[in-house]
This record gives sequence, structure tokens and C-alpha cells, in this order.
Amino acid sequence: MGYFDLTGRAAMVTGAGAGGGIGAAVATALAEAGAAVLVTDINGEAAAAVAEGIRTAGGTADSCPLDVSDRAAADAAAAKAAGMGGGALHILVNNAGVTAPAMFPKLTDETFRLTFDIHVMGTFHCTQAALPHIPTDGTGRVINVTSAAGLTGTLGQVNYSAAKAGLIGFTKSLARELASKNIMVNALAPLAATPMTETIRTNEKFAANMMARIPLKRWADPAEIAGAFVFMASDAASYITGQVLPVDGGMVI
Repeated sequence: MGYFDLTGRAAMVTGAGAGGGIGAAVATALAEAGAAVLVTDINGEAAAAVAEGIRTAGGTADSCPLDVSDRAAADAAAAKAAGMGGGALHILVNNAGVTAPAMFPKLTDETFRLTFDIHVMGTFHCTQAALPHIPTDGTGRVINVTSAAGLTGTLGQVNYSAAKAGLIGFTKSLARELASKNIMVNALAPLAATPMTETIRTNEKFAANMMARIPLKRWADPAEIAGAFVFMASDAASYITGQVLPVDGGMVI
């Protein structure tokens, strides 16, 4: 099982402060695998609480507030994360996200731009900020979070689907650029019961549409998703780059 040992590596996870969210579960799982994790979130107190939980469980973690739309803040966070790894930031997880579901005629310029500012521009900022710190010895990983919405589209989420589809192109293009530096770039497309999916899960129309598309007929717990991130961050994924891995109960087959 040494393939999955992340001891000696530093990780930064964005959007990891929400209790019950994928980011918090991923940060916890990476720490359990041995990584020193910087937990970031626009809500600094929430990020600090997740980091404290990791430390209480015996892991290594720190936190800082991070609005991924702020490039200067992304630079500072990446430098702090690298400091936890002896100057190297081995694993970047671009998880920060937002959703504003509405049928297309009701979408506004504000809600459309919001999804791009957080998902696409946020990933751009954090990845550029992290890149000078990512080692080229084969341990460097950029893991982006996309969605089935970006692969197949989702009812009532044109803005979110468009942003997540943009991240797929981002992932594939960057993987080609960074292959020569021995840095792997991949994306996961998870589906879980989180605060961000609450609106969809509690809206009768949206929920019925989603459940009809999930062969396993249930939403995952975030902890079920986290192991796939550990895999992508580990030596077990040393020959995988430019790929999108759905972790979605079979929604995308």
C-alpha cells in the first residue's frame, strides 16, 4: 500500500472549509495518507475548524482564508502551502466552487459570471500561483474538480455546466504543457450530498431529474469521494495525466 503514502508531501485544497463538503473530506483524506495539508476557504474560520479537526486526529494541517478570485491571495496561500513541504507544494486540489441553479431564461449576467470567476478563473489563479512551487520529480499533481454537468450537461445549470466544461479543457491542455515537467494534471467529476448540492437535492424537479440519471440511485457521502483524490495524488497515478475520472455512481458511463 506504499503507493498511496503521501508522507513528506504538501497539499493545498481550496474550498475546503464547508462542513460536510467534498473539500473538507479531501483535505482530511490527504492528511490521513500522510500529507501536510493547507486547508483554504473564503471562510477562514471554517477552514481553521477543518484544519483543527485534522490535527486533533493526528494529522498535519494549517489553514488560511482564500478567495480564489483574488490572485494575490492565491500567491500567498501557495507560498504558505509550499512552506509546509520544505519549499515544495506537491499537490494542488482546485475544489472551490459555487452553484446558482436556474432555468436558462432566468439566468442573469451576474450568476453566469460568478460561476466562471470561481471555477475557471479561480482554478487559473491558484494553479499559476502554485506552479513555481510544484516539484518536477514526478510527485507534482494538479487535481481539478469538474462535474458530470461539464461532461453531459445538467437541467437548470447552464452556467455551472459551461464553467465545469471549461475546466475539462483547462485540464487537458495544461496536462500537455506540464508533461515535459513531469507534473500530472487530472480532473475528477464527483457527485455527493454536500451543502453546494442542497438546492438541487431539495428541489423536486431538479432532484427527480438527477436521481433518474444515477444508476446507483443515491448521492454519495463526501468521504466516499475522497479516496479517488488520494489515488490521483499518489504514486499509484504516476502515469495518468489529462484524464477526467467520474466518481458519480455511474451517472457518466
